Amino acid sequence: MNILLVSPKTPNTFWSFKHVLRFVAKKAAFPPLGLLTVAAMLPRDWHLKVVDLNVARLDDRDLRWANWVLLSAMIVHRESVREIAERCAAAGRRIIAGGPLFTTGHESFPEIPHFVLGEAEEIMPQLVADLRAGTVAPVYRAPRFPALGDTPVPRYDLIKLRHYVTMAAQFSRGCPFDCEFCDIIVMNGRVPRTKSPEQFIAELEALRRLGWKDMVFVVDDNFIGNKARTKALLHAMIAWRARTRPAMGFLTEASVNLADDAELRALMVGAGFRKVFVGIETPSSAGLDECRKLQNTGRDLVAAVQTLQGSGLEVMGGFIVGFDSDTGDIFKQQFDFIQRSGVATAMVGLLTALPQTRLYQRLQREGRLLAESSGDNTSAALNFHPRLNREYLENGYRELMRRLYEPGNYYRRIRVFLKNHHPVSERLRLSRADCEAFVKSFWLLGVWYRGRWAYWRFVAGTMLRRPRQFRYAIELAIIGHHFRRVAAGL
Repeated sequence: MNILLVSPKTPNTFWSFKHVLRFVAKKAAFPPLGLLTVAAMLPRDWHLKVVDLNVARLDDRDLRWANWVLLSAMIVHRESVREIAERCAAAGRRIIAGGPLFTTGHESFPEIPHFVLGEAEEIMPQLVADLRAGTVAPVYRAPRFPALGDTPVPRYDLIKLRHYVTMAAQFSRGCPFDCEFCDIIVMNGRVPRTKSPEQFIAELEALRRLGWKDMVFVVDDNFIGNKARTKALLHAMIAWRARTRPAMGFLTEASVNLADDAELRALMVGAGFRKVFVGIETPSSAGLDECRKLQNTGRDLVAAVQTLQGSGLEVMGGFIVGFDSDTGDIFKQQFDFIQRSGVATAMVGLLTALPQTRLYQRLQREGRLLAESSGDNTSAALNFHPRLNREYLENGYRELMRRLYEPGNYYRRIRVFLKNHHPVSERLRLSRADCEAFVKSFWLLGVWYRGRWAYWRFVAGTMLRRPRQFRYAIELAIIGHHFRRVAAGL
């Protein structure tokens, strides 16, 4: 059986990091972890090929070779999915589609004949049997949120690791919190389910044996959703690092209550975690109450961010504007908070109503929904009727993004971060890849693009005052270029 696994093309968003790729000579930011995991659930005697459209084209020869095409997609991939479906139909190849896009909206794709809805672990044995028998059903629906004890090591061997900036692995699914706008609990539930430490270490070991030496994104919905199991994993990771001395580091997503647990922060840093994405959302207490972001309420969020930074973790922050409770000065509130906290990588988006979320259902009841979400966190268009003036919100969002990533403002924010950040191991020595990225930034940021004088003042100031943090500074300068380009295109 010849199985072609296709990952759609990701548009230019925050998470695509498209404008970083030219600095580091890579083709994509992250690999298609979902497809690689599904591939590991297929029989070993089948012939598999992965085509990631962020790395390579979908060739007609690949389609002619395949007996079946397996497609996994998120909401942001909708346009690319339709193009893939058209290509497959023209080639007479049938698609089996899964992933978040279809789990919450497969009815919108009549051109696709077969779907896997929900998590695949308990579905795949029946799907494989039906593929063998030639009796594939229109829909396979997960009966429950499955335990992860039997989830196999992803087939990292099916991709060329050198094409990617960051690898991906997963320890848990689900989040214990209940934010109104979030679709995580729709797809993965509120009870975090985890792999065993041995399972996760096996995934890291597979990457190490394949020669991976860079960052690994632990793509959990909330890495600390079950703190006891997370701590057990971190102890195992620390022991594994002591045995094998891997060069890789880690980033992940976690809730802000990580700031409350000094032991957990120390274990994460000891295990090699360098960055954490935190959903801060808004400095407005009314906005946090409205969306039930209760883990963020009743605390000093700037102090929480700085606690994480002081522990050695760079905080990447998610922010939202467009809540019903937002007042006319929300853009100033967001700007001031982000600048004061030193969240250099600030991913700000307009509120969007994702399918099947409580926000979606509420707005539907209120007759305020206008369209389905594009899934693009950089879209400057609301998909519902807001309380504040629509034009004011959309224009204010564009202006906020441009102000945040204007070179002078952005470099000032990095300086705040560097002042607060206390990495356990500060290194001055740069690798060859670091040096190549710096040379490219020298030309592109220091000569070619607007903001060159702010760039050189920033570089010179870092070398004079914080030379041991120079690597962090250059990395953030390059990432800021990506966000500045994204903001310019809004």
